[in-house]
Amino acid sequence: MKKYFIIFFLISVLNSCVKDKMPDTIQPNVNLSSSKKVFVINEGNYGSANSSISLFDSGNSAVIENFYQSQNIESPIIGDVAQSLSKINGKFYLVVNNSGKIIVCDNQLKKINQIINLPSPRYVLPITNQKAYVSNYNGNIISIIDLNSNTVMGSIPCSGWTEKMVLIYNKAYITNMRRNYTYIINTITDVKIDSIEVGINSGNIVIDKNDKIWVLSSGDNINSKLARLSRINSITNEIEFVFQFETNDSPSSLNLNKTKDTLFYINDGIFKMPINSNQLSTSPFINSGNKNFYSIDVNPNTGHIFAIDAMDYVQKSNIYIYDAFGNQKLVFKAGIISNGFYFE
Repeated sequence: MKKYFIIFFLISVLNSCVKDKMPDTIQPNVNLSSSKKVFVINEGNYGSANSSISLFDSGNSAVIENFYQSQNIESPIIGDVAQSLSKINGKFYLVVNNSGKIIVCDNQLKKINQIINLPSPRYVLPITNQKAYVSNYNGNIISIIDLNSNTVMGSIPCSGWTEKMVLIYNKAYITNMRRNYTYIINTITDVKIDSIEVGINSGNIVIDKNDKIWVLSSGDNINSKLARLSRINSITNEIEFVFQFETNDSPSSLNLNKTKDTLFYINDGIFKMPINSNQLSTSPFINSGNKNFYSIDVNPNTGHIFAIDAMDYVQKSNIYIYDAFGNQKLVFKAGIISNGFYFE
């Protein structure tokens, strides 16, 4: 990414309705290094429209908490609940869930367009250079967007709250928080062709180095439905192995390491498990202590683990960086309710 020259601005007090509320900008002018950057997605509080994007410079550990606002002085408000950030064809796609839109930005995160008429978008999965799928919290559909015109070009019926997705062999695997199944869509015909029973609350999915698909279902403790981790053969679509969690476990945020041979997930603390293991780990790799781990991700460039402590969901989140051995390297502040990352 080109070197950023950030111009910060003073924000006057806004006396309009809550949807126009602006997050505070507190940093002075900053020159960032040429090292790869990490973008932090900050949800903000539901209904408050105080979403933001923080930027972390791995070269000098500089942090800009409201980077999107600094790049979009004339139109600085993201909207209600920033959910995810993807980069496709050199453009950023910032999904804003409760506002029902995707903000399209250039590679400096400056807004150039937006995609509207989405029921409740969550994540974007590029299918081709022209087409992408969008999962939705409501609406019972996967939306299909045209990446050239930035419009909704169709939809695929998909009951429930669809969440994270992966693509392999012209098949999109779609997780579902409200159903017991992961759905499979033929990406050539845009038709749902199969489903795999993986358990309730299956919002996390990854593909390992052997092209095996892993789905983490958080379960439902109220209704005594145990969480489980399923390994799926991406050729046959059959479940090869199921790892069962204990009562009251509520695992989340499944990720892979840099070489895609080790799984990481949150279950109070942060756990790790080799993909060739025949049992779940019994003790955490990183203890939570007094931290409220909300989400984790692994930097594919360095292998470092980025862990979000959402605090009390009102204060700004703490971002902890651990090396591959679990040693804490750094901690910095981001925005309110950070939920994920985009790594250059």
